[in-house]
Amino acid sequence: MDEVLVAVLGSTVSIIGVLGGALYWLGGKFREIDYRFREVERRFEEVDRRFAEVNRRFEEIDRRFEEVNRRFEGIERGLAGLGERLGRLEAEVDRRFGELDGRVGRLAEAFTSYQEFLLEFLVAEGVLKPEKADLARREASRITSVAGLNPLTREEWEKVKKYLEKDELTLEEAEEFRELARRVVREYGQYPEAWKLHIYATIKLAEAWKKSKQPPQPGT
Repeated sequence: MDEVLVAVLGSTVSIIGVLGGALYWLGGKFREIDYRFREVERRFEEVDRRFAEVNRRFEEIDRRFEEVNRRFEGIERGLAGLGERLGRLEAEVDRRFGELDGRVGRLAEAFTSYQEFLLEFLVAEGVLKPEKADLARREASRITSVAGLNPLTREEWEKVKKYLEKDELTLEEAEEFRELARRVVREYGQYPEAWKLHIYATIKLAEAWKKSKQPPQPGT
């Protein structure tokens, strides 16, 4: 009986020793696992901190984009206002130029009428001799090389050339010649040759009136 008890006690002690060693080993493993879990948690905390920093930076970027958008909206409003002001200014400039064109047109018409009256008077009084018209004719012939078809048609330009080449014109031809010259002056008044064409046509009309013994017709 004692021997059995001793054997049982020996086995129990051995088992307790084994269990104690196992528990000690497990305790070490659990401590290592706890340490690694804490390390993982620490790293997750670091990751969370970095994500928070990234979010903060994105929020800062969003604020800057909002500021940029506000500035662009301000610029767009300013440009819209500038466009409106430029539109009003352009309309005013067009209106002023329209008025100026009208005044220049009226001035050109007045000068044309004055020039016609003066030349007709000089021819009628015999002050301006027919041969003097040749000076204007040579210069006036150049207009056909610088002017385009407008406002005359090709056929009308051919008539102008024909009247420039003829020494004597009938009253009907001379009246048509001067009307063509008036239209050339209105369109190409920036060329001296246009005015010389008008001078020559007016002289030829005054000569035709003188030969036909008809007085100049107002507005003809």
